[in-house]
Amino acid sequence: MLQIMAKNTPTMIGTTRFRSTNHLCPSSHCGHHSSGSSIIRKTTLPPPNLQYVTRTLIIRSCKNHDQFQEIVGRDHLLQESVLPKLRLSVAPLVKFATSSSFLPSALIAGVVFALINPSAGCLAHKYQVSKFSIIGIFLISGLTLPSEEIGKAAEAWPVGLFGLTSILLLTPLLSKFMMQVHLKPQEFVTGLALYNCMPTAISSGVALTRLAGGNSTLALAMTVLSSLLGILIIPFSVSRLIAGGVGATVPADEMFRSLIVTVLIPLILGKLFRESIKGMADIVDSNRKHLSVLSAILLGLIPWVQVSKSRPLLLMVKPEVALVAVLMGALLHLMLLCFNALLIQILCAVLGGRKSIFAKEDNYKTVLLVASQKTMSVLVAVVEQLGGTFGEAGLLVLPCIAAHIIQVIIDSFIVGFWNKRKQSLDNVKIV
Repeated sequence: MLQIMAKNTPTMIGTTRFRSTNHLCPSSHCGHHSSGSSIIRKTTLPPPNLQYVTRTLIIRSCKNHDQFQEIVGRDHLLQESVLPKLRLSVAPLVKFATSSSFLPSALIAGVVFALINPSAGCLAHKYQVSKFSIIGIFLISGLTLPSEEIGKAAEAWPVGLFGLTSILLLTPLLSKFMMQVHLKPQEFVTGLALYNCMPTAISSGVALTRLAGGNSTLALAMTVLSSLLGILIIPFSVSRLIAGGVGATVPADEMFRSLIVTVLIPLILGKLFRESIKGMADIVDSNRKHLSVLSAILLGLIPWVQVSKSRPLLLMVKPEVALVAVLMGALLHLMLLCFNALLIQILCAVLGGRKSIFAKEDNYKTVLLVASQKTMSVLVAVVEQLGGTFGEAGLLVLPCIAAHIIQVIIDSFIVGFWNKRKQSLDNVKIV
C-alpha cells in the first residue's frame, strides 16, 4: 500500500524533505536519496504502532501541500499587516507612561485596585512592600541627581533660602490651624496636616518649573535640600504641631532613625553609585524617563498597600465626607500658593523692588511652584513609621493622594497660563 501511495504521489515525495526519518522507522525500512529527499525502498510495512503515523504524514503532506503554501503566504501577510498595527497600539502607552500624567494615574490606580481586591495588598503589607518601595524611590532620586545642577543654583541662594524656610518652617504652621477642623473620620484632617509638614514634591515641582521656563537648577537644589533637612525637622514639626491636636505622642527619635534608613541612606547610596561607578551617570541620564516611570510605579504601590489594609474603614466613609476631604486638599494648595505669593511680594518690596533677585521672572516662578508643593514619598514613610498613632494609615493617606493630584493639576493650569501670556507678549513684540 505504501508503494501504491508513493507512485500516486510522485511530486510530493520528490519535493518533501524531512530532517530525519529514523524516528519514524528503522533503517531497514527507510532510506535516503542522494539529493536529500526521502523515498521508500522496501515494501515491508512499518510496525503496527508506527503505521498510522507514516500514513498520516504522507497523506496530509500530499493533500495539503497547496493549502500549506497558502497558509505560509497568509502568515507573511499577517506579519506585514498586524505587527505594525501592534507597534502603533503600544506607542501611545509608552508615550503615556513617560508623560507627566502617569504619576497621578499610578496613584489613582493603586487606590482603585486596593478597593476592588484588597487581598493582594494585604499580602504585600505582610512582606513590607511599602518600606522597600520607599527605599527604591529615594535610591532612584540619588541616581538621577547630577552634582553640577546644585552648584549652578548658588547664584540665587537668597531665593533658595527663602524657599527652604517656607517649605520646612512657615507653611507647616498652617497645620496647627488645620487640626482645629473636626471631620469624621478625623484621619482625613490629620493626614492633610501631616502632608502640610512634608518637604516639597520630588519630581513634579522640578518638571513644572522646566515647563514654565523657571530656574530648574534652583528648583532641583531646593528639592534635594528640603528632603535632606526635612529628615531632621519633620519629627519635631509633627510632634509640636499635630500630636497635641490628637492627644498622641510621636517618637521623634524613632521617626528620625527610620527616615535616615528609608530616605537618607538610599539617597546617598544612589548618589555614590552615580559618581563612583564608571559610566553609571551616562546610563542613568539616557534612561531617565524609564527611571521616572519606575519611581511612579513604586510610589503607586504604597497607597495600594495602605488602602488595601484600611479598605473596611474606607467603605464606611460617606461620599460627601470624602468630597469634603478632596476639597480640603485643593483649598490647602491654594492657601500655600497665596501665602508664598504674598511673602515674595513683600520681599521684593523690601529688597529693591523690580531690581530684587526675587523679582526675576524665572526665580519668582521657581520659588512659587516649589515652595507650594508637598511630597507624597516622605509622607508615606512617616505614616509607615507612625503605625496607628494617628489612626488608620489608609485613611491618613487617601486625602493626601487627592491633594497631591490636585496640586499637580492646579499648577499645570498656572504654568499653561504663564506660557500663553508669554507667547502673547512675544507676538506683540514681533508685531
